[in-house]
Amino acid sequence: MIGPLSALASRSLFAFDPETAHGLSIRALKSGVMPACRLGEDARLVQTVAGIRFPNPVGLAAGYDKNAEVPDAMLKLGFGFTEVGTLTPRPQAGNDKPRIFRLVEDRAVINRLGFNNEGHDAALGRLSARAGRPGIVGVNIGANKDAADRVADYVAGIRRFYAVASYFTVNISSPNTPGLRDLQARESLGALLGAVLASRAEEAVRHGRSVPVFLKIAPDLTDEGLDDIAAEALAHPLDGLIVSNTTLSRDGLRDRETAKQAGGMSGAPLMAPSTRVLARMRKRVGPGLPIIGVGGVGSAADAMEKICAGADLVQLYSCMVYEGPSLASTIVKGLSALLDRDGISSIRELRDTRLSHWL
Repeated sequence: MIGPLSALASRSLFAFDPETAHGLSIRALKSGVMPACRLGEDARLVQTVAGIRFPNPVGLAAGYDKNAEVPDAMLKLGFGFTEVGTLTPRPQAGNDKPRIFRLVEDRAVINRLGFNNEGHDAALGRLSARAGRPGIVGVNIGANKDAADRVADYVAGIRRFYAVASYFTVNISSPNTPGLRDLQARESLGALLGAVLASRAEEAVRHGRSVPVFLKIAPDLTDEGLDDIAAEALAHPLDGLIVSNTTLSRDGLRDRETAKQAGGMSGAPLMAPSTRVLARMRKRVGPGLPIIGVGGVGSAADAMEKICAGADLVQLYSCMVYEGPSLASTIVKGLSALLDRDGISSIRELRDTRLSHWL
């Protein structure tokens, strides 16, 4: 029953502007109107990454559940894990509206939200209330636009959410906060990772467990930029990378008028460029460092291609705008079918098998 409901929900939401539609979808999930998708666990899809056992490799990317309002509802839709945020220490409104734009012909989205969120306190209250429930919920942390010390904002995120996070994502790759991507430069990145991982080490002693930390990077980096990030990632006890965030590129878009809007572009057109960056980063960091592949995942074939290009797990968000809330369960079922077709005993066997193609 979730399939027809999913399609109906998607069509109905297109009657509203994108940001209003997003808010309505959150309200619908909070109300419980969307039925759960009960997927039986397929052992071939189970992945252990950074010490965490993921029931399937398909996750919800940050940006949808910014304020940690519906993590359990998203998990019930078939996602193997979900990520809330980006969360900043203090609440902030973000950039002026309108700030989300659909490119329907391209099955893409442009946003310039600017880390709009209710801040640490509001999200912590919600995540603390779900303590003890099953499910992997990552926390994506960022810095306030007007922060005097952005590194301190990231450290504050580690300390504030340590007791409730399954893992952390350090987001330095949004194009919508001026100067944020400058933290990807080698010297700045080294200082940031040093501070964040030192605070993680202190909290690990205090809490008796080490929470994994991932770094989320942009798809628009040069080869030199990728070299620098790979070097710093390997020089620090980082648990993995997330490749990638939205792009500033507008290459190949049909809707040239909407493409003029400022902001990061996501959705189907990001699949190929983000996968190329994923493969280039896998080559640089070697086989040991986990990578989560993000960008343009709208089908089981897309998810499988990310894995074959070097990803251990994948995340999606924007394609759900067009495919509806049942997309995760559709992809998970599709991955099982692909393994059946090819006689594969574990999806882990396929990682890196098309690395040379994407390079």
